[in-house]
Amino acid sequence: MTKKTNEENTLSRWRLVLGKDAEKHGISISGGSGGSGGSGGSQGELERVEGLVGFLFEGGDGKGQGGAGDGRSQDRQGGSGGSTMTVPEWVESVKELFPSQVKEVMEKELVRRRGISELLEKPELLEKIEPNQELVKTLLVHKDLLNPKARVLARKIIQQVVDQLKDKIKLQVESAINGAIRRDRHSPRRVYRNLDIKTTVKRNLKNFDSDSDKLLVERLYFFAAERKRRPWHVIINVDQSGSMLDSAIFSAVMASIFYELPSMKTSLVLFDTQVVDLSDKVGEPVDVLLSINLGGGTDITQSLMYCQQLVREPARTIVVTISDFYEGRLERDLIDQTRLMFDSGVRMIGLGALGYDARPEYNKSTASRLRKVGMDILVCTPERLADCIGAIIRG
Repeated sequence: MTKKTNEENTLSRWRLVLGKDAEKHGISISGGSGGSGGSGGSQGELERVEGLVGFLFEGGDGKGQGGAGDGRSQDRQGGSGGSTMTVPEWVESVKELFPSQVKEVMEKELVRRRGISELLEKPELLEKIEPNQELVKTLLVHKDLLNPKARVLARKIIQQVVDQLKDKIKLQVESAINGAIRRDRHSPRRVYRNLDIKTTVKRNLKNFDSDSDKLLVERLYFFAAERKRRPWHVIINVDQSGSMLDSAIFSAVMASIFYELPSMKTSLVLFDTQVVDLSDKVGEPVDVLLSINLGGGTDITQSLMYCQQLVREPARTIVVTISDFYEGRLERDLIDQTRLMFDSGVRMIGLGALGYDARPEYNKSTASRLRKVGMDILVCTPERLADCIGAIIRG
């Protein structure tokens, strides 16, 4: 490849990056000011690619925009021909001109940046777009606008994404929880290899003889080969506000994994200013997600009061609250309720965000006060949450 060809290819790429602003700097689609076509393809093909890229970034009236837009679409002008392009044409052209991985990235951006009214009105387009989390978020935000056929397809798309997420995290979550529970179980069988030294020392510290500087062991504890009947109870308490949608998706998936573990009891609660108990749907994460009603106020205190009613054995109960911690009532009520539950023996975990890309935008001042009265505050991946619960179970 010649030096000139390299330069032309680079200019063509910059033309795609800059869009119409490139004209101000003398960079044309043909590779410079008056240059010949670049090696990345014919001039016609480059113009098509520029149009497709520009379609994602051009302005517009914002009608039908999805819940994840960030306003950046106003900052850049589209490429040639983009303003007359329709969503169906764009989907078909991207499929034709770009490899699969690039196509998936561009489709995510389409859902995030552009109006989606055509997707909602024309279900056949949903069948052509690769299922992804951004698309799921958009469908959940606009689920009430879906026609019957689109609703069926939307459910199928949500199921695919849920299954993908579940496959990704299930093994590590199950390993962390099951491993902890096996270590949590104790047996009267006095076999040395099953001796739980940590628990034995901890439970016999009251017998320490300072005169002889020895620990007098009153009882030995051994790990059991079989599980006890008493399960740990995990209550997942999820804020329905729009900013928590990413976390809500992961919460539904995590709850369904916990539900499948024979040694755990799982409850699932959604809240805004009202509380909805979806524990009967916890094994069906798609049904849970389609039950979410985004928006409205926030009453975390009321949700915790409801969760407290579900507690039967505080010392074996973990309440995980996923919220931005912007309480809609007196903050003191929330702090007092958290302290009350913690003092009763319930382990309290608060998540400002749950997921891989979830942005932790939460009230750090309130979270800090909750930490002081017993709530562990985290922003974490599903795997780290499982590790945290495992650590609590192990004691």
